[in-house]
Amino acid sequence: MRHLYILTVAIFVLSWNSSFAQIGSQKPINLSDPDEISYLQPKDYIIGGVTVSGAKYLDTEVLITISKLDVGQHIEVPSEATAAVIKDLMGQNLFEDVQLWATRIDGEHIFLEIRVQERPRLTRIDISGLSKSQTEEVNKRLNAGTGRIVNENLIQSTKNTIQRFLREKSFLYPDITISTVKDSIEANNEILKVSVDRNKKVKVGSVKFTGNEKFKNKELKGYLKGVKAPAWFRIFGPGKFKDDKYKEAKEKLVAKLQDKGYRDAQILKDSVYKLSPKRVGINLDIYEGPKYYVGNIDWTGNSRYTDSVLNIILGIEKGDVYSEEKIHTKLMGPTRNSDDISALYQNDGYLTFNINPIIKKIYNDTVDLEIQISEGKQYTINNVIVKGNDVTNDRVVLRSIYTKPGQKYSRELIMRSIREISQLGMFDEQKITPDIPSSTMNHEEGTTDIIFNVAEKPSDQVELSGGYGAGQIIGTLGLTFNNFSTSNFFKKDAWRPLPRGDGQKLSVRGQTSGKRYQSYSFSFSEPWLGGKKPIYFGLSAYTSSSSYGGFNYLTGRQMVADKDLNRIWMTGVTASLGKRLQWPDNYFQINTSLSFQRYKLQNYGDYFLFDNGTAYNISLTQEISRNSVDAPIYPTSGSHIRLSVSLTPPYSSWSNDYKSPVKETKYRWTEYHKWKFDSQWYMKVAGKLVVKTQAQFGFLGQYKGDADRSTFERFKLGGDGMQGFDFLQGSEIIAMRGYANGTIIPESTGNGGQNIAIRSGSPIYAKYQIELRHPIMLNDQATVFALAFAEAGNTWNNFKEVNPFKVRRSVGVGARIFLPIFGMLGIDYGHAFDPIPGIPSNNWKQNFTFSIIQNMGGF
Repeated sequence: MRHLYILTVAIFVLSWNSSFAQIGSQKPINLSDPDEISYLQPKDYIIGGVTVSGAKYLDTEVLITISKLDVGQHIEVPSEATAAVIKDLMGQNLFEDVQLWATRIDGEHIFLEIRVQERPRLTRIDISGLSKSQTEEVNKRLNAGTGRIVNENLIQSTKNTIQRFLREKSFLYPDITISTVKDSIEANNEILKVSVDRNKKVKVGSVKFTGNEKFKNKELKGYLKGVKAPAWFRIFGPGKFKDDKYKEAKEKLVAKLQDKGYRDAQILKDSVYKLSPKRVGINLDIYEGPKYYVGNIDWTGNSRYTDSVLNIILGIEKGDVYSEEKIHTKLMGPTRNSDDISALYQNDGYLTFNINPIIKKIYNDTVDLEIQISEGKQYTINNVIVKGNDVTNDRVVLRSIYTKPGQKYSRELIMRSIREISQLGMFDEQKITPDIPSSTMNHEEGTTDIIFNVAEKPSDQVELSGGYGAGQIIGTLGLTFNNFSTSNFFKKDAWRPLPRGDGQKLSVRGQTSGKRYQSYSFSFSEPWLGGKKPIYFGLSAYTSSSSYGGFNYLTGRQMVADKDLNRIWMTGVTASLGKRLQWPDNYFQINTSLSFQRYKLQNYGDYFLFDNGTAYNISLTQEISRNSVDAPIYPTSGSHIRLSVSLTPPYSSWSNDYKSPVKETKYRWTEYHKWKFDSQWYMKVAGKLVVKTQAQFGFLGQYKGDADRSTFERFKLGGDGMQGFDFLQGSEIIAMRGYANGTIIPESTGNGGQNIAIRSGSPIYAKYQIELRHPIMLNDQATVFALAFAEAGNTWNNFKEVNPFKVRRSVGVGARIFLPIFGMLGIDYGHAFDPIPGIPSNNWKQNFTFSIIQNMGGF
């Protein structure tokens, strides 16, 4: 038996030596192949060299480092160390195969070779099933460059990225299939083929709550803003489910519960589960906790204002429901009326003011507070600097700013200054930012500089349009320069193409169809007459002529002599002076205008009270207004209220012309008193959604009851209101969408008076409007917003007929685009509900209306 054991060992040793003799004879052995080498008799060696073969893209030195094989290192072959080389390299997920070979043995030294087969590289990712824009966005997120390793990690990360992207778009359950195809051009390269079926967008199907005892499910659903289940009153159905909105809704829910006094309220857990391919259900487990109340409130650090004053401003008393949101708002603001503690201090010069509420004690259901105040020092303004106004002169901006050198710092006046700069219409409202550099703050003297950073935007506008109607082509060209400069008028270098920078406004406009109709107008305004006080000066003039009758509409030729045409000539000039008021507040302004107009008629029947002759209109207009809207183009808060009265001399009191039977003499001097009221209100209702409400009224009266009411200066209700003033008939146009221009006439108007009512207008009108607006784009290149509106209005012949609740109604949707060079462009679709008696339905309806509004603001 002993002899048999010795024989077996001898055979094994001979076979082992034979294997390594082969290595010595330059025949490599695969150390990772158990068929070529045995682990029963390992042997110690010194590594004489390590090489790597098969690596095309990877650094061989890095691979040797990962293998942990160093020249001069002792290693047992075969052993766990040689097996670890394979394990570590394969663990990098970069290779299809890794082998360790012994290429040569020289005495005690062994020479090793790591043979690798790299995984294929990515050529590109081809995605099908998505739109072009969606594919571009996904590729940006994937960072799908060539040369990446194609492995399970790449495939899974690609799938996850697409799923996250689609989830953001409310596609919660897409089908995504990914396969690889060998690249026929690049060796060892593959193309990732991704097929996407988005399936349906997912909406919220149900919302359920558990754990709530104090609050009903209906209340909690109301607090979960932005995530709603279907309901009969939601005519557009529930919104799409989106993760970001859902996360925000949960935060708002918890904040609302805490605002109700439940400061410990939280969502313990929630789940979103699939109800159907188009619906998900939401379960929320709520912890309400106890309801807390405010206890004692102690103030520390205040010396400028007493505790009693601060308590009045705070408006929170012992025993009130504890609301962290309300406490935070009343302490730090901002509040709508600046009635918070922070505003109290910062509007009084305390620039470095700081306030910190501390929960001092909680016992039972009561929370005691300590409010720590660091008042700092009162600061005065040293310098006011404007940066970014490359075209507009500094003085134009500085005179609009309410923060002046030498004044105490005031947060409220800075915000007012931002509004006033935006009202100039020359700068991007989104980029007006005040800055108080720390380097300009002198803490010892309590002074600081204020820098207003602005960005110029194109403010000049052009109107170029053409239209065809009534057998004629009408062309319009209008130019408005909103930053004109008369002070640079005689400076040659300032003409680029016109002198600019003084904030003056120059406008010229021409409209013509040839000989039949021509109209030209000019206006100039200076908001700071003399440059030192906000005294507005305006000068405008126009002339127009129009004729009809005696034309062949097919050829456009005149068939009768000029003296037989129906023609009207109108000429007018207006001068205005205005001033900002400081009482009742500095949002008020007053404006006085003196106007002269001449109307010359020739065979102009059915429009006015006389056919031939000349009439003159001299009127004095007094307007008082208050404008507190925050921005001229897309207001989100504030109001604009105007009341104006226009008066002519009471000629009928001393002139016998009004008793003349000759119409040309009787109506030579136009007399009337005209009253107008317009109020517009803007308010944010949810997120970026803004509601605009408006009410307008107008009345044209005569001084004597037995005198005929003027046929000039009347109101024409209906249409786009684009002209504002009808140069053809001397009437004022009031827009009302859904109805054709000027078709809303009094019901008491008989058939004989319809022409006068439609062409000349009505003496009394009322109009109401509510409009919901939501922005699509807000930047210096363009402002775009969508809107939905409801309007109501009517006209009457006298006060006895006036019923402000008996109106013609319309609803619709629209959009506005503000381009600096063109002004505000609008398109609306309106549906009118109430017919106009005596006018065929196809004549009084006008579903689509287009508008171009260049004057975006006022004095």
